[in-house]
Amino acid sequence: MGNQYHLWTVAGIVLAGVFSVATCLNLTEPTSRDWWEKAAFYQIYPRSFMDSDGDGVGDLNGITSKLPYLKSIGVKAFWMSPIYKSPMVDFGYDISDFRDIHEEFGTMADFERLVEQARALGLKVIMDFVPNHSSNLHEWFIKSENMEAGYEDYYVWHDGKANPAGGRNLPPNNWIQAFRGSAWQWSEKRQQYYLHQFTVEQPDLNYRNTKVVQEMKDVLLFWLGKGVDGFRIDAVPTLYEDTQLRDEPPSGLVDDPEDTNYLKHIYTQDLPETVEMVYEWRELIDAYQAEHGGETRVIMTEAYSTLDVIQTYYASSTGRLGSHMPFNFRLITEVEKQSTASDYVAVVKDWMSILPAGQVPNWVMGNHDRPRVATRLGEERIDALNMMLLSLSGASVTYQGEEIGMTDVYISWEDTVDPAACNAGKDLYAEKSRDPCRTPFQWDDTSMAGFTTGSKTWLPVGEQYREVNVKVQLEAEKSHLKVYRSMMELRKTKTFQLGTVKAVALKDTVMAIVRELKNFSTYITLANLGSQIEVISAVTLSDALPDKLYFEVVSVGSHNIRGGSMATKDIVLLPNEAFVLKAHVGPVEKVYATICDSWLQ
Repeated sequence: MGNQYHLWTVAGIVLAGVFSVATCLNLTEPTSRDWWEKAAFYQIYPRSFMDSDGDGVGDLNGITSKLPYLKSIGVKAFWMSPIYKSPMVDFGYDISDFRDIHEEFGTMADFERLVEQARALGLKVIMDFVPNHSSNLHEWFIKSENMEAGYEDYYVWHDGKANPAGGRNLPPNNWIQAFRGSAWQWSEKRQQYYLHQFTVEQPDLNYRNTKVVQEMKDVLLFWLGKGVDGFRIDAVPTLYEDTQLRDEPPSGLVDDPEDTNYLKHIYTQDLPETVEMVYEWRELIDAYQAEHGGETRVIMTEAYSTLDVIQTYYASSTGRLGSHMPFNFRLITEVEKQSTASDYVAVVKDWMSILPAGQVPNWVMGNHDRPRVATRLGEERIDALNMMLLSLSGASVTYQGEEIGMTDVYISWEDTVDPAACNAGKDLYAEKSRDPCRTPFQWDDTSMAGFTTGSKTWLPVGEQYREVNVKVQLEAEKSHLKVYRSMMELRKTKTFQLGTVKAVALKDTVMAIVRELKNFSTYITLANLGSQIEVISAVTLSDALPDKLYFEVVSVGSHNIRGGSMATKDIVLLPNEAFVLKAHVGPVEKVYATICDSWLQ
C-alpha cells in the first residue's frame, strides 16, 4: 500500500504541474547534449571499407551501400580518410585538387548521393581536411615552382646554406620529415629548396601567406556547401614553422639521424600560430552555422601533442573557441599490453583535468596510423576495451573493424605500399608500416571477405576473415559485435549521456568506470585486464548501492547472462572478463526515472 501511495504521489505532482526538467536533474547539470557531445563516431578508411566495382579498392558507392550497417551498430557520424583527387603517393593525403573526388573512389555525384543517403538515415558525414600540404602535382605548387605572379610564396621556399665544398647549396637546416630523411627537397626548376614535413611529393603550404589561409578557408566552405557536417583536420601541429629556420636539437630518443624521432620538433610543431589558425577555422564554421542554420557542424583536430598544448585547442584564455574535439589519443599512446588498471585510470583523470568548463571529453582507441586495438592491447581483451571506451563520458571514436575485433595482418615487403615503410627500407619496414591496420574490412566468410567481387585487393585480406567478420558475428549467440551494439544501446540512456564519470583501479588488473545521474540508474563497468580470477567489492564505488547488481552487458567469454545478478560486495571476474552492472532503482524511483526519461527526450 505504501508503494502505491508514493506512485500516486509522483503522478499527482506531475498532474499538478510541479514536475519539470529541473525536478529530474540538478539545476547545475545540463539537461541535454548537442549531437556531437554524446556521439559515437566511426572512422572509415575508404580504400578498405567496401569495394563496389570489383577493382580491389574501396569506394564511395561501397560506403553508401554499407550505411545501413553503420546505422544498425548505433554510430551517429562517420569520418572518411581523404577522398580527394590525388596521385596516391600517400594514399590520399597528397592532394592535387581539394575540390574534386579521386577517380578510384568515384565521382562528385557519388559523393552527393552518399551525403543524401546518410542524411536520410540520420547519419552525419565528416570530411578529412588536410591543410598542411598539397601534392606536388597541385596547380598551386606547379605555379609556385614556376615563380608565377601571386604564387611565389604559396609554399615554403629557401635558397639553402652555402656549401663549403662548392656546388649546390645545402638544405637550410637539419629538419627531418615524418617519413625519414631531410625535410627539404631541391627544385632544379626554381633553384631553391622547398619544405616537406611528409613525403617529397607533399610540399608544405605557407600559412604565413594570407592568400593561402583564405584558399584553405574557401575549401572548407566548398564542402560545407556540399552538405558535410564537419571536418577531421589532419596533422594540425605542423602548420607553422620557425621563421628563422633554426636547427632543432637532438631528442636523445634514437641514434639514427635520419629518423624523425632523432630531433625535438620545437621549431616545426605546436607553434602558437597553429592554435590561432584553429580558432579562425572555428570562427568560420560558426559563422556558416549562424547563416545557414541546421544542426551543429564540428571540427575535430589531430594532434599528438602534450596535454598543456591540447588544452589550448579547446579554447583560448580569452574565450575564443577552437576545436570541438581535439582528438584524445592517450588510450593509444599511454597504454600497452602490460599496463595496469591504474595506467588506464590515469589516462581518464589526466584528460578530464585539462577539460575547460563547458567542454566534453572524447576517447580514441585506434586509427589508420596505429596497430589495431586487439593487436596492440590483446585479443583476449577486445570486449573489455570496447566496453571501457564506450562507457566513458562524451564522444567516442571507433576505427573500422574494431567493433568485430579485427587484428593487424602480416604484410610482406613485396606487398608493402605505405610510404613510411617503403622509405624505411626492407630491414626496417615492418617497424614503420601502417599497412597491417589498413587491410580490407571483413564483411563475411566468402572470397575476399565480401569486400570485393574481384580476385585481388590492394592490400591482402586478413587470414582470420572466415572467423572474424560481420556475418558470423551477427549470427552467433555471442560476439564482439553484439557486445558493441549492446554498449551503443546503453549510451542512449540519460545516465550515459548526462551523468558523471569516475574511473577507479580496484586492483592492479581490475578497472571500474562508474556512471551516475541523480534520479536515474547507476551503471558500473568492470574489466579484468589480467589472467587470474579476481574477486572485488563494488560497495565503495557509489553511495547507497543495493545489495545486488544486475548484468546489463557481458563480454563474450563471460559465464554471466544479461539480467542475472551478483552480490555487490562479492563480485567475481574471470580472466579478461568484463561486464556492465546496473543498480536497479526502487519502484518509486523507477516511475520517477521513467517520467524523467520521457520528459528529457
